[in-house]
Amino acid sequence: MMPSRRCAVLTILVCCDGLIDCVICLLESGVAVPSQVIVGRTLSKPAMLMSVCTKIAIQLNCKMGGEVWAVEIPMKNCMVIGFDTYHDSVNKGQSVGGFVASMNDSFTRYHSRVAFHHTGQELFDQIGQCMTACLSEYRTINGRLPSKLIFYRDGVGEGQLNVVKEHEVAQVKRCLNSVYPQGSEPQLVFIVVTKRINTRLFMRFQGALRNPFPGTVIDSEVTRPEKFDFFLVSQSVRQGTVTPTYYNVIEDSSTMRVDHIQRLTYKLTHLYYNWPGTIRVPAPCQYAHKLAFLVGQSIHVQPSLELANRLYFL
Repeated sequence: MMPSRRCAVLTILVCCDGLIDCVICLLESGVAVPSQVIVGRTLSKPAMLMSVCTKIAIQLNCKMGGEVWAVEIPMKNCMVIGFDTYHDSVNKGQSVGGFVASMNDSFTRYHSRVAFHHTGQELFDQIGQCMTACLSEYRTINGRLPSKLIFYRDGVGEGQLNVVKEHEVAQVKRCLNSVYPQGSEPQLVFIVVTKRINTRLFMRFQGALRNPFPGTVIDSEVTRPEKFDFFLVSQSVRQGTVTPTYYNVIEDSSTMRVDHIQRLTYKLTHLYYNWPGTIRVPAPCQYAHKLAFLVGQSIHVQPSLELANRLYFL
């Protein structure tokens, strides 16, 4: 008996790197089958075989709709969103935006959309369309719309902050006003995530300087008093100095306490299924990056919407 399309993941072993993009494009934009492409040399080291196979099994599980692990998050009826961009490697002048939104209270299931942006257009006009589609899917799955939205925007330079606030945040607000009945709009938190920073943080422990413990938040002294911003150390490194991630909250209409936003952000760094520990950014941010990278590097067109409720881009 042949497995149904909704349960199948096609696993292909290739010996030539040049075939990977062709295979992925055919399967994920044409016939809507999630794929797990494995380069032959990946399996050529016996000492690493068990580790590699374990990671491949986790990815297969995710692409079939599985939830590999979760953390306890008491917040309910909340949607977390990640958005990142990638410059298309083939179509010059075109950028790809990956939009990923959570569909459940444990933030382990996501719906994804892709937006294309051409030089000369306003900064990602399609964000409103992606938001509308994700809200519609959330209502279909849960029977209601979320009461809180937390939006993590990656890939923004310091000089683009005003443009993002005036254009993208405004798009999101217009979308919410059109979807929600008047007077019932959700609380919105819009956070710009910056990884490429020169700031390094240290703590004094037992008379010596060392890296801060994972989960350390700095929101005073080295932050700007006119902004709602903070640094978060979410990882532990064995060598060298750990690099914190900078979070700048440019819109906040919520009643959430500051430390609740910071704790949620840290917990979300545990939920990226391609890595068994914490990562530098919240999981929806990294998922958005993976989606934008896959489309901009391999597919170059809209992926099939039949795959939108799966992490097919891992």
